[in-house]
Amino acid sequence: MEVSQNKPVEIEISSASVFYGKERILENLNLSIKEQRVGFIGRNGSGKTTLLRILAGLQELHNGKVLIDGTEVAKKRNEAIRKVGIIFQNPDHQIIFPTVGEELRFGLTQLGLNRNEADLKVIACLKEYDKVNWFERSISTLSQGQKHLVCLLSILLMKPMVLLLDEPFTGIDIPTQRKLERYLGSLKQTIIHVSHVPETFENYQRLIWMDEGVVKADGPPKTVTKKYKDAMNNYNEKNI
Repeated sequence: MEVSQNKPVEIEISSASVFYGKERILENLNLSIKEQRVGFIGRNGSGKTTLLRILAGLQELHNGKVLIDGTEVAKKRNEAIRKVGIIFQNPDHQIIFPTVGEELRFGLTQLGLNRNEADLKVIACLKEYDKVNWFERSISTLSQGQKHLVCLLSILLMKPMVLLLDEPFTGIDIPTQRKLERYLGSLKQTIIHVSHVPETFENYQRLIWMDEGVVKADGPPKTVTKKYKDAMNNYNEKNI
């Protein structure tokens, strides 16, 4: 499948803060991302998913700004979100149509293609992934891992420059996870991947550890993973 960019996309996050009432979700976050494979790790509630949501234009900032490939998300949302695709942790929260073909077609028609044009692209995509018999298949007959793949393909058909992944391997078995990892590893898009599992990022260029809305460590995955594991071990010992 042809992708829409051949170089890393620059993402700039400046003084970004998000609060729910008095609760801090993100506070004065500053990050410059130019790598093609970047992971975010942290405990539940650390701000990882909120970060993805601000990148996707799904969450408003209380202050600060986010630029993707030079486009400020808040000021030019329609332009920015065409550059970004997001895959949520639970595919059932993302899939809205009863069949695979309809689900994959939807994003293309939103980009202006008519139904016949969209279907040709959908069928070509399914052939590439050896799933052409899925076109008329009911979503309800798919496994969790297969639903994750449908979500991934629906996003890839729209050729985003940046792919945002929120715990995409949750609830799937190890063989399916390995298969999805191979799909992701073959892509040319910039990937921003959120997980609480350190091993996910062994082959990534950069790993960022977040906790309580702030960056605790940022650097090579091996270095950041050690700091994260040490901190989690100390936390568990104190809370036993």
